[in-house]
Amino acid sequence: MKLRYALGVIYASTLSLSGVCAIELDVDSPDSIKNAAKALSTNLRKYYTGDRLGDVPGNLPDPYYWWECGAMFNAFIDYWYYTGDDQYNAITEQALQHQIGDYNAFMPPNQTRTLGNDDQAFWGMAAMSAAENRLPDVKDGPSWLSLAQAVFQTQHNRWDTEKCGGGFKWQIFFTNPGYTYKNTISNGCFFNIAARLYKYLGNDTYSDWAEKTWEWEQSIGLISSDFHFFDGTGDAENCTSIKKIQWTYNAGVHISGAAAMWNVTQNQLWKDRVQGILNGLDVFFKDGVMTEVACENNGMCNLDQRSFKAYLARWLGYTAIVAPWTREQASCDYTQCT
Repeated sequence: MKLRYALGVIYASTLSLSGVCAIELDVDSPDSIKNAAKALSTNLRKYYTGDRLGDVPGNLPDPYYWWECGAMFNAFIDYWYYTGDDQYNAITEQALQHQIGDYNAFMPPNQTRTLGNDDQAFWGMAAMSAAENRLPDVKDGPSWLSLAQAVFQTQHNRWDTEKCGGGFKWQIFFTNPGYTYKNTISNGCFFNIAARLYKYLGNDTYSDWAEKTWEWEQSIGLISSDFHFFDGTGDAENCTSIKKIQWTYNAGVHISGAAAMWNVTQNQLWKDRVQGILNGLDVFFKDGVMTEVACENNGMCNLDQRSFKAYLARWLGYTAIVAPWTREQASCDYTQCT
């Protein structure tokens, strides 16, 4: 069962970069699933050049963005964990360690010009996956867990109460245009890391911050009463106007965090939230196929947006594992392309 969800992660991640669709697969055969995952991960690997002489570990070539590289290595961590194939572990470890940057928190100086809380968090979530999946720590380097904790620590210090009563800005530095925008993915990524740290360590500080972030998003209107997730809001207007575009990855990052919270607490509130998000995912599925409704039907998805479905697929797989009661509904046909 777990292999099926792992395939969804690798499959969707590969499609986001290449659009490859044709592959033979028997979803009832572990060997078939492993072979399909191997073929897809091989295709994904072709995009990465950071291990070549003179290149920078942890960077994808143009036109791909730094945060997408963090997401890619998260996929390789999942691939190793579910298949046992460690051929990508060396480049994964090298990349994550090379991109640590300031505060051991994935804030490399060469990303300062555009660094967002969401960018940093995608690397932090990769480190969190490495810790959860027991990827061996690198000798003479910080542990995967400590890297995820450092991302949490640096971000929670940025919680902004001056405008909108809380929340995280999209971009970190005031010179960046996203500094006045509080977007759902930045808040959702922090929520996700906090929830998973709580599941991993049992420290109530993480639980408190997960709950605080969720409740702020809900109070502002980034999360609707029927569990739809909107893009963000400008703090120059005190977050009174919501940009009501819906993206797959906003729902995904929240459902996996909510599932982690339910796993630890067994609380009906978190179960209701998980179920509510599952029900709300209907907006992204057309005839059983995941679709980026904000841009895909008119062919207007940009480079970032073409990868968003990959993360919903990954987080649905995680949800199905930590909240087993969701498996039937969370399952979708990863072998179809749009």
